[in-house]
Amino acid sequence: MTASTHALTFLEADRPLVRIELTRVRGSSPREAGTEMFVSATDLLGTVGGGHLEHIAITQARTMLSEGTLSTHLDLPLGPEIGQCCGGRVELHLSRMSQNDRAGAVHRHRAAQSDQPHVYIMGAGHVGRALADVLQHAPVQCILVDMRAEELEKCSADVDKRLRAIPEVDVFNAPPGSAFVVLTHDHGLDFLLTSAALELGHAAYVGMIGSATKRAKLRSWCRSHCDGLSIDNLTCPIGAAGSRDKRPELIAAFVAAEVLTALTEGCQMIGGREETVLLEAAQ
Repeated sequence: MTASTHALTFLEADRPLVRIELTRVRGSSPREAGTEMFVSATDLLGTVGGGHLEHIAITQARTMLSEGTLSTHLDLPLGPEIGQCCGGRVELHLSRMSQNDRAGAVHRHRAAQSDQPHVYIMGAGHVGRALADVLQHAPVQCILVDMRAEELEKCSADVDKRLRAIPEVDVFNAPPGSAFVVLTHDHGLDFLLTSAALELGHAAYVGMIGSATKRAKLRSWCRSHCDGLSIDNLTCPIGAAGSRDKRPELIAAFVAAEVLTALTEGCQMIGGREETVLLEAAQ
């Protein structure tokens, strides 16, 4: 079950829930104002920062469920008093959820899902399938594209699988800010799809599996076939900063880190909204 499916199942289940919202942050905090989580008698969805802060909030939420309390407010220092060292202070609002509250949470979740960036994995070979396995759990819409039905059928990840005779159609129709990871079974097709993604001009990430030699060959190919298209924004080799280990699962892990870094660099998701943050604040 993916994170998205789990969230909908959790919110739509017929059981009492308490919503915890981080309403105010002063100083340093593990999460931002607007962050929410949900608590039932036996399960959780989301996080307001973990640690003893979250333990206190969960305990209070479950006390509310057992006693029938409708709402309460917590104002907590993130210091030695509660066994944390962030140094800031947070305020939390806890409320028992009505049916309208649940519907609103489901709507926010679906809206956040539709706003998630698209990641196109062009090629369903060993590395492509391993990458789909990783990204199915990330806050992205992952699309696995291949010309070979038998390779797509080997993928058990809960992602969008597309059988395409002309896979570049998916590249051309991708929304702005998408990421593309090109790792097909054919170098010529790799060059075609990679150049198409670069030509878009609005991709957040374009990566192609291969070596420095393959990159050099693509540069020459683009000069001859794509009016001198620059490949300066191309990542090739992909996942090279992580390890020299060539097992598909490890390559996929490092590529996923590259892609997610490119998609979230300079911004962070806050309650389903994307807000720019200063680099100093992230350090």
